[in-house]
Amino acid sequence: MNNSNHFSRANYAYRILLIICFFGLITSCISNKKVLYLQNEENDESLALGKRIPHHMIDYRLQYNDIVDVHVLTNDEILRKGFSLNSFESTQTMAMQPGQGGGDVYYMTGYTVDRDGFIDIPLLGKVNVGNLTIDEAKEQIRNDLKTYIKGDFFVKVKLGGIRYSALGEFRAPGKYVVLQDRMTIFEAIANAGDLTVLANRDQIKLIRQFADGSEIYDVNLNDRDLLTSDFYFIRPNDQLYAEPLKVREVGAGENAAQTLTLLITLFTFAALVLNLTK
Repeated sequence: MNNSNHFSRANYAYRILLIICFFGLITSCISNKKVLYLQNEENDESLALGKRIPHHMIDYRLQYNDIVDVHVLTNDEILRKGFSLNSFESTQTMAMQPGQGGGDVYYMTGYTVDRDGFIDIPLLGKVNVGNLTIDEAKEQIRNDLKTYIKGDFFVKVKLGGIRYSALGEFRAPGKYVVLQDRMTIFEAIANAGDLTVLANRDQIKLIRQFADGSEIYDVNLNDRDLLTSDFYFIRPNDQLYAEPLKVREVGAGENAAQTLTLLITLFTFAALVLNLTK
């Protein structure tokens, strides 16, 4: 009877061991398919390697909370200072470094678009640039200045960098400012240190700001078709949120080394259980 009970308990513990090992094996590894960017998932011939893919990009229109950099020079100033674009930047501004924790370069020197779409420029006062492209805003400011400046002059208008946030499974999450007119989603991800292995790359949440609210989209970084979508280029004030894969919830390993450690732990635990049932 005692032998029978002992055999029954050992058999029960052995089954538990098999179940634990099986569960560990099926949940402990993350396949390459989950972490590879730009896969040709649907075998679309138009997205083959070496095939040029046209950008699906529209001109960005200024909206609330954007920062616009505006500089005006008369012909005499241009001749005196030279044609170098550096003449438009102050030494202090050029010394500041954009990026996380480095300060917002244009926050103190640029003009912020208010809720009604206006920027407040010295001499001109309120100028409506809301829903205008950068070129249209430049033309608007130039036309308004003709009343005050006689003769030829030069107007330079630029978007004061691209501000975006990276949250969740990024290696360096945070808020960033990048001094570019346009930026791809992969550049934004690289700037935030890339995604961790645990990031769910086929469902990245992109929160996009509009004048009257926000919209949330799911972006699949694994699909090569992303290059033809509206989300390949990010916009100012976009927020990227990377959710973790389910494997994180069960506490399994990210790679072979962690998987091996997990299995050794499971076997050790099972051996202890078997020993206690003797």
